Amino acid sequence: MSTAQTRADGLGAPPDPRGPTARGRRSSGRAPSDPKPIVGWLFIAPNLLGVLAFTFIPLVSVILLSFTEWNLVSGFGGIDFVGLDNFLAVFQDPTFWRSLVITILYAGVAVPLTLVVGLALALALNRDIPARGLLRAAFFVPYIVNIVAIGMTWQMLLDPSAGLVNQFLGVFGLEHLPQWFASSYWALPALILVTIWSQAGYANLIYLSALQDAPTQLYEAARIDGAGRWASFRAITWPSLLPTTVFLLITLFVGISQTFGMIALITNGGPGASTTTLSFYMYQTSFQFYRFGYASAVGLVTFVGIFAIMLLMWRAQRGRALHD
Repeated sequence: MSTAQTRADGLGAPPDPRGPTARGRRSSGRAPSDPKPIVGWLFIAPNLLGVLAFTFIPLVSVILLSFTEWNLVSGFGGIDFVGLDNFLAVFQDPTFWRSLVITILYAGVAVPLTLVVGLALALALNRDIPARGLLRAAFFVPYIVNIVAIGMTWQMLLDPSAGLVNQFLGVFGLEHLPQWFASSYWALPALILVTIWSQAGYANLIYLSALQDAPTQLYEAARIDGAGRWASFRAITWPSLLPTTVFLLITLFVGISQTFGMIALITNGGPGASTTTLSFYMYQTSFQFYRFGYASAVGLVTFVGIFAIMLLMWRAQRGRALHD
């Protein structure tokens, strides 16, 4: 009888050098080198602690504060339970509704135009053109530039008297040049312009990655059938980009509707209240008027509204994409 046959029959097998304990672990189905579950928990513990400290606890705090009237100066002893009074006051507050309209105008115009600019850049930079890599990087730079630098730069460019933009427009003999951030009529459009400039690079990058994954065999079939560029875009490119577009719609709408730093730096909510969005109104209510309970109620109502809009966007695109 050969040695292999002897081991297969379990007769005369040499003793396991790791001892009977190791053989027992192997028979239980887990390899001896498998890490213990505690190792996995240790890896994700920093992220879990971060989510707990900076997301879950603040969210629960906001929910609890929305049912109270609390002035920060009075300390925790000054917290008074007021039930639904804050929510009733929110729906009767004309400043809230005005800020809501401004937020919808701001995000409702900036997000679609950002998508259009980002898609146009992605389609152009997806072609084999000179210095393509350099151009891709150049268009992405505004997205990673510090918001303070962006604000200061555009304040100088759009200065009503000394700004380069108005000086350029003046070359064509135009009268009544825009006053940009100094005008209650032009401040919001100027803010939208700056937002598109800073966010288009992000949309461009996401669209470029989606175009890399486009089904090339469908383009070849369309070319054989004699389809033009517009027909190929409408039948292949756009349906394949629809999930990406919905993702960008959701992320950009959430991000732009919550813009605070740029507004605080450039316009401080003005002139008047022409650029007071809901996020800036929440800041004013809490840190200028010290009405933290009411500001929490405004934040919760805003959260529910944005979540409902995102849900509608997601449901509207279901079944329309070329592939899920």
